[in-house]
Parts: sequence; C-alpha cells; structure tokens
Amino acid sequence: MILLFFLVACMSSVIHAEEPDEKMITVKLKNYLKDTDELQLQIKGSYQTLSPTFSLKEGVNYTLFVKKGKLYISDAKEVFKLHGDFILIPSAIDEEHLIYINDQPYMGAMTFTVEDKHHIRPYNQLPLEDYLKGVVPNEVFPSWHLNALKAQTLAARTYAYIHSNSKAEMDDTIRFQVYGGYTPYENTNKAVEETEGEIITYRNKPINAFYSASNGGITESNTNVWGGQDKPYFPIKEDPYDPEQPWKIELNKVQISKSQLIYGAPFHWLTVTEKNDDIANSIRQYLTNQGYISAQIVSIDEFEINKEQTEGKRKVTGSIAVTFIHRSFGDMIFFDQISLKDEPLKKIRPMIGGTQFKSYLIESVQEEKDRYIIKGKGYGHGVGMSQWGASEMANAGKDYKEIIAFYYPSTEITKIY
Repeated sequence: MILLFFLVACMSSVIHAEEPDEKMITVKLKNYLKDTDELQLQIKGSYQTLSPTFSLKEGVNYTLFVKKGKLYISDAKEVFKLHGDFILIPSAIDEEHLIYINDQPYMGAMTFTVEDKHHIRPYNQLPLEDYLKGVVPNEVFPSWHLNALKAQTLAARTYAYIHSNSKAEMDDTIRFQVYGGYTPYENTNKAVEETEGEIITYRNKPINAFYSASNGGITESNTNVWGGQDKPYFPIKEDPYDPEQPWKIELNKVQISKSQLIYGAPFHWLTVTEKNDDIANSIRQYLTNQGYISAQIVSIDEFEINKEQTEGKRKVTGSIAVTFIHRSFGDMIFFDQISLKDEPLKKIRPMIGGTQFKSYLIESVQEEKDRYIIKGKGYGHGVGMSQWGASEMANAGKDYKEIIAFYYPSTEITKIY
C-alpha cells in the first residue's frame, strides 16, 4: 500500500497541481462487495499495472479470483497467475478513467489483495474531493436542496479528513461513511465543488463532525453516547427543524407456534419462518455470534425499557429474553433461552436490529396479550447534525453556513486548500 500511495500521490500532484495539499483517501471496499472469492473487472481508459507480463485492455471483461490463497485473473482466452497484490494505476484521475468492479465504477487507483486466504479485498485510493462525490449521494438524497448537500459535504469532508490522519482503516460502510464509488449526480458534485477544501474546525482544529439521519427533535451530547469529555459543539438542545421521524416496532411474543414445530419431523423447524422475520434474522445473527447453530426464534418472553434516561431523553438500559431452538454439533436439538437483564440498550439494540430499533429516544413500551409495542423517534445517535433537519433548514431558506452553525455551535468553517 505504501508504493501505491507514493505512485498515486505523485500522479495526483501533476493532475491537481493547483491544489497540492489535497489529501489522498484510501477506502477498503466491503459494503457492496461483501466477502467474495471472485470479482468481475473492466476498465475505461488506460491503466498501468506493476506486473511486467500482464496489462488490462479497455472494454475486455476480466475475472479476478482466489485459488489456494493466490490471485488469478482471466479473460475469455487465458488465465494468469498474479504474484502478490494486483495494482491498477490510472494515467489520469478523471471520468474518462474508471475501474468497474461487478459493474460498479470507481475512480482513482485500486489494489486487490487476498484477505483471510479466501477473499478478494479491493482498496480504492483517490483524492479527497473525488471520494466525497461518492459519499454525499449515498449519505443523503441527491435531490435535496443544494445548501443541505453542502452542509453534508462539509461534515463528510471533515470526518474523512480526521480519519485519514488516524490509524483506523477506513471502509465504505456506515461504520465510517457509505461510499459508492463514482456517482455522477450533478447536485452533489456541485455541492462538493463549490465547498472545495472547506472543513469544520473548533479553535483551529478539525472536529469529528458526527451526524445522524434524525435526532427526533432533540440533539444528544457526545459524552452520553461514547463517553469522554463533553464537546461544546455537541450540546443537548431542542431541534425545531428535525421532522422527528417517529417509528414503531411490534414484537410478537410467539414467533413460532408449537404446531409449526412438528415433533418427530427431523429439522422441519429449519424451514419455518418467524412472525417478525426481519427481527428474527437479527436475533439469529446475534445467536450465531454466540456460537449457536441453526437457531430459530420460538418466542420473545420479555421486553422492557427502564425509566433511566440521559439529559437528551435517550433511554439507557432494558431487558430482553428470547427462547430459541438450535442444533448441536451432534445434530441433537435443544430449546434454550438467552436473557439480558437491566443491560445497556447498546447491547439490546443490535439484537433487534438498527433498522427497526432506530434510536434510544423511546417514548413508550406497551405490553399486550400477544405482543410488545415500542414507539420512538429519530434515527441514529442524535449527536451533531440531523440530516433531515439540515434538509428542512435548507428548504426554509437557510444556507449551509447557517446549518453548520446551528448543529455545530462555536465552530468555524476553515478552508484548508
């Protein structure tokens, strides 16, 4: 990766001579590609490889695959064994030079490496501004007002700038920022270009510009979410612009009835679908991580949220109990129960799934005869900027600097190049 960085950095200093301080970003691609031992490749424009015996041709379909821990690439005629990582370097970083991985285009350079001896892992390296053009339309709707897109761009640029200087390996998932490669959206590209080099700073230092989809009408402090010292630019305050995004979960107590289990029919229960199948899938993944094999969710026996809450009105602890059926290594079948009692909600929420259990801003939990009904507001941690709130501010006539000032008070906008 050091060699790739050096080559692309030198190339970038020629292509972007007017902005020599623009950062290069390296992104691990896993969100869309997952774990795979085979990828389809195609290039547009001219690319160099570091292989003296092999080069890619424009318009030709290639298959890159792993065999016995080694990388191979094939076209319609031949198979080539690659020695070490496979690196592609464009002769220019622009829209005329793209790498297509499973039909998804990416700008910049690419390194393909073998991960865990079985999977192909691409690393995309490109200038920060081009990276942002692949982030902003994947974090918000590209049809939003330009000032909302600019506010999102500043938050995304600042976040990327901070993390590019850290030891953490950035990827293209929500763990960092969702990056979709080359995305030719006019509005989001304009938002990036018209704010080029601008980041959010506090006392001349860039901030961790956190944001979430919706804060439910009230922001949260960084301390209440991640601990550490309170930051003055992450206060708890009412947000009149956030549309609150109300949500509701209905958890059925009985997920699989006894009549569906059909005792005596070997492993019939593996074909049964739970009543809350999305939530059951999340719980099943949790159980798999705990070492249980082929688990099916029989019932949710308890669900409770305690009264304790933060100053930002987010709930803190709760309880859940789940009965499930699973198979042992010897094909024996067991009924079992897992229970979390008065535990932090950050342990319970992943069991239910973040796309259903959208925030800790919970308004009520109602127990009925056959189900639990949970109601809440917001989507995400609520720290920093609300993306939907920024959209509403822009629609109300606020420009992006006013949006930044509202969600990150006491900060400044600084142009770094």
